[in-house]
Amino acid sequence: MFSSFPFWAGAVYVCFPLGLLTYGWNDLGDHETDRVNPRKNSWLFGAVPTVSLRKRLPGIILATQLPFLIIFTWTAGPKMLGWFAALAIANACYNTIGLKRLPVLDLLNQVGYVLIFLLASWLCNLPQLNTPAIVFGAIFAMQSHLFGQLMDIDEDRQAGRHSTAVVIGVIPSKLLLVTIMLALTLIAYRYFRSPVVALFMASGCVFFLIDTVFGPRRYPVWFSVSFFIAWNLVVIASMHFVWRYGIFLTGA
Repeated sequence: MFSSFPFWAGAVYVCFPLGLLTYGWNDLGDHETDRVNPRKNSWLFGAVPTVSLRKRLPGIILATQLPFLIIFTWTAGPKMLGWFAALAIANACYNTIGLKRLPVLDLLNQVGYVLIFLLASWLCNLPQLNTPAIVFGAIFAMQSHLFGQLMDIDEDRQAGRHSTAVVIGVIPSKLLLVTIMLALTLIAYRYFRSPVVALFMASGCVFFLIDTVFGPRRYPVWFSVSFFIAWNLVVIASMHFVWRYGIFLTGA
C-alpha cells in the first residue's frame, strides 16, 4: 500500500479536501450558532469563517474537489463520479435541505460517512469491508454526532435548532448514547476477530452511564478539549495496530 499512488491520493484527499467539503459546507450554515459557541473558532473544533471567507468558501471547496475527482475517476473508473455525487447529496441533505435541524434524521444522515469505506476499497482495488464493520462504522458515526450535539445543546436550542439532543433532552440523550455504545459493544463482541474494540466500547458504556447519573448537564469546555485531544491521540496511536492485526475483520 505504501508504494501505491491511489492509496496516497486517497489519504491526502481524506485528510484535507474531504474535511473541507464536509465541515466547510457545514460552517456556511452554522455561522450564527458557531459565533456564540465557546468551543468554536479553534483548530480543534472548527473555524468561524468571516463574511468575506464565507463568500469565497464554496469556490475554494470546489477547487479542492476537482483535481481528486479527475484523479479518482482516472484511477478507479467512472463509478467515482457516482461516489462524488453521493457525497454531494449526503452533504446537501444535511446542510442545505436541513436534516441537521430535524431530530432523528440528523443522526441517520451520518450514515454518509461509510462512503469513505467505499472510497478506500475502490481506489485500492480491494474487497469491501464486511457488513458488520460497515454497520459498526455507520452507528459509530451517529454516536459521535449525538455526543457533539450534547456539547452544543445550549447553542442549538438558542438558535432554534431541533436536534435530537435538544428535542429529547440531556438525560435521555445520554441514555441513548449509552444504548448506542452498548449496541456497538455487542456487534464488536459478536463479529470481530479481536475483543479489543468490544472492550473499548464497553468501557465507554460504563463511563457515559456514570456520566448520565452523576455528570453535569452541560459538558464544560475543558472537558470537551481534553476529551477530543485524548480521542485524537488514541486514534493516531491505534492506526497501525488496527491495520496490522485486522481488528475489524470478522472472526473465523
